[in-house]
Amino acid sequence: MEVSVLNINGQETGRKVTLNESVFGIEPNDHVIYLDVKQYLANQRQGTAKAKERSEHKGSTRKLGRQKGGGGARHGDINSPLLRGGGRVFGPRPRDYRFKLNKKVKALARRSALSYKAQENAIIIVEDFTLDAPKTKEFVNITKNLKIEGKKLLLLLPGVDKNVYLSARNLQRTEVMTASSLNTYKVLNADVLVVTENSLQSIDEVLAK
Repeated sequence: MEVSVLNINGQETGRKVTLNESVFGIEPNDHVIYLDVKQYLANQRQGTAKAKERSEHKGSTRKLGRQKGGGGARHGDINSPLLRGGGRVFGPRPRDYRFKLNKKVKALARRSALSYKAQENAIIIVEDFTLDAPKTKEFVNITKNLKIEGKKLLLLLPGVDKNVYLSARNLQRTEVMTASSLNTYKVLNADVLVVTENSLQSIDEVLAK
């Protein structure tokens, strides 16, 4: 699949790049996409939720009523889960939600996500660029030139570019990341992928193995 290379003014440079079929042209696997997205979201969870159980509450352990004949459940002390203000039964405890996925599964998920974007013609290739200073206005002009203003945008760079990152940081529907840190969730969450030429090479090097 050939895609024209644009400059930041939205004009064609006359060059074309061929998207690697083994990365952008496979039959997407929905199940591995689900697993990779699930792992990403699980890794974002702090896992610090905690509720006090019966033994952790302060209160008298005196038995409040007789064992039988009260007409209700036979609760004991004031910390009973049956009473208002008592402990919670099987409440949440701090835990780690992370789980393991094989590298090949994660790579297949990323290739599947990129293939979906290629099928939707939602990939724009631009020549490598940088900004002289962090200016949000300049970055907004680039999105206007590429006719993607207002869309949820993911820009992939070959390496860290502080000026480009700071220029896009204040835009709600825009995210900038390096090609090496690409993940399935970010690809699927974006409406449009803007990929620089060198970033495309980095993606091929990592995922075309």
